[in-house]
Amino acid sequence: MHDAGPPNDDSWQVAGTTLASRFLLGTAGYPSPQVLGLAIEASGAQVVTVGLRRALAAGGDNGFVATVREAVQQQGARLLPNTAGCRTAREAVQLAQMARELYGTPWLKLEVVGDEHTLQPDPFELLQAAQQLVRDGFVVWPYCTDDLVLCRRLLDAGCPVLMPWGAPIGSGQGLLNPFALRTLRERLPDATLIVDAGIGAPSHAAQALELGFDAVLLNSAVAQARDPVRMAGAFRAAVQAGRAAWQAGVMARQDFAVPSTQVGGAPLLIGGMA
Repeated sequence: MHDAGPPNDDSWQVAGTTLASRFLLGTAGYPSPQVLGLAIEASGAQVVTVGLRRALAAGGDNGFVATVREAVQQQGARLLPNTAGCRTAREAVQLAQMARELYGTPWLKLEVVGDEHTLQPDPFELLQAAQQLVRDGFVVWPYCTDDLVLCRRLLDAGCPVLMPWGAPIGSGQGLLNPFALRTLRERLPDATLIVDAGIGAPSHAAQALELGFDAVLLNSAVAQARDPVRMAGAFRAAVQAGRAAWQAGVMARQDFAVPSTQVGGAPLLIGGMA
């Protein structure tokens, strides 16, 4: 059974689910559950990520899980549990199984980190986990690097979405390697590509959409803003602008000046003597 998405000529699909918003939002680090709920509403996001480890934390969660569930229901959004904090394929697979039981969804953002300093994904453990989880019936959204070969292997494994990083998680540095991201878009024209991690400003999100990426996922840039709700709205507008620019056709860059007004022959004097 397919989810009925809102009517939108520019909608996109993941595993039969139709989505209109191209802005995906994380839920960690907000000043309060109330602010989180308002930020989700302002973002217009239809996919909201949530970390299973936090949901299972001992002691009260200060209403976090209940707030996320309520906001998602009001927004008509989908939960995307993630395996943040996992370091091995085995650990990620185990956590994924728990996430499916807790949230009742086969959708999963797969994170398997291999370096503590950069939080860079471990390509070997990530691919191994993705292969197993696809066999187990999960809809796997892998957080990966911008390596073309790895991305192809993940597609071959059955992942319907790829989520290459723009920069290290939480760094706010934006798109550090536009060439690699542009290459992914050009070499994988039919793949659903989402920039995940490193986006710090609405301009970064617009740039990702201008490159032809299908969506962006971010968390810290909204959660750590002075006004998270207003920032969520700013990102929503930037994503829409970037997508519109891609559809309209961004002009090609030139290494030399090109006059916007073409003139030829003798100069034209307006209001002067003949």
